[in-house]
Amino acid sequence: MDYIKKELPSYNLHMIKTNKFKTTSIEVLFSKDIKKEEITITNFLASIMNYSTKIHNQTWRLAQRAEELYAARLIFNNYRLGNQYITDFTMKILNDKYAEEGLFSDCIDFLKEELFYPNVDNGLFDKKSFDVVMNDEKTQIERLKEDPRKYSMMRLFELTDDKAEFSFNPKGYLEDLNKINRDNLFKYYKEFIKCNKIDIFVIGDIDFDYVEKVITEKLVFNEKRVKDSSFMTKKDKVRKKVQEVIESDNTNQAKLSIAYRLRDLTEYERDYVLSLYNIILGGSADSKFFKNIREKFSLCYYISSTTYRLDNLLTVSSGITKDNFDKVKTLIDKEMNDMKKGKISDEELNKAKEYYVSTLDEMLDNPSQIIGIYFSIDKIGLADIEKRKEIIKKITIDDIVKLSNKVYLDTIYLLGGDSKWLQKK
Repeated sequence: MDYIKKELPSYNLHMIKTNKFKTTSIEVLFSKDIKKEEITITNFLASIMNYSTKIHNQTWRLAQRAEELYAARLIFNNYRLGNQYITDFTMKILNDKYAEEGLFSDCIDFLKEELFYPNVDNGLFDKKSFDVVMNDEKTQIERLKEDPRKYSMMRLFELTDDKAEFSFNPKGYLEDLNKINRDNLFKYYKEFIKCNKIDIFVIGDIDFDYVEKVITEKLVFNEKRVKDSSFMTKKDKVRKKVQEVIESDNTNQAKLSIAYRLRDLTEYERDYVLSLYNIILGGSADSKFFKNIREKFSLCYYISSTTYRLDNLLTVSSGITKDNFDKVKTLIDKEMNDMKKGKISDEELNKAKEYYVSTLDEMLDNPSQIIGIYFSIDKIGLADIEKRKEIIKKITIDDIVKLSNKVYLDTIYLLGGDSKWLQKK
């Protein structure tokens, strides 16, 4: 696999050559410092850009054109990564070798249309497209409460720190949605194209010179390249007194969510040791949480832990019967303390290393995940896959114990205690 990065006047062009796939994937990533008040309109904008264009002004026409291009797929995704909010336009196409010469160039024209030719007349987005997207976005925001697992995690983040980037709702906010109109949306589109940092990735069995020529000729941004900024958030304040919040809900299965702060981690601990710590604790089917709390004591329907390395945060998520709330809390606390005391076997450590390596290997089977690897190398400073494997193999139990003593309980949140049960509490 060969990789070249070109720092062009308006954006970075990343090209990855591999003969592993019959497809070519193109991703255009727009990123900027996250602002809570811009999440909703950014989501709306990406959706309407993907819904119709000036040339193909109805969604069925857009789909028809994609089908003509050997079933090209053009999708988008919005997500937060640390301190940055990213909009990713992805196009997956058949390699010219398996279709016809010039397909790549035609598909870049199609991508160009979506990026630079929105369905706008006289400074206003098309009303039909606008109304459809407005309804879709409203539904997406309202549905969050219909998913108790996702909603409980969102509430946990808000309770932990409602001003921190991790507490921002990635679906957006109804009050911000109601402020969007066809006029201010177009104004925001112009700002979006102008003010974001832009990275373009192309992966497949490609010719570097040809790809660079096509991309630079067709995807022309008239602004100078915006400088990169840190992805790392600066929130690592430890709460003096742990807070516990219980809220009632009409769900059959209570949701227990717990947040821990990570403080004073070294770069080595954050980039590598933290991954093994999490796999051993609750990030795999061989974890302490899964084997002991779920299988041995049968006290939960599911339980897992997740790390947010750019946010200095670790969370635990579990589905329980509310009457087992105190028991599960106690067992989670025990497992956390056992990690601090070094009660980790060589077998647990070795299995965690194997799991980590196999996960990395699996990522190499997916073009988007390979792009993610190179993006993290370029933006966050992670090592490449082989280097990561070497470093992981050298991590010791002592390394994990040192890190475990930098994990601090912050917030415990239970969704699902009914009023009678709460009175007993």
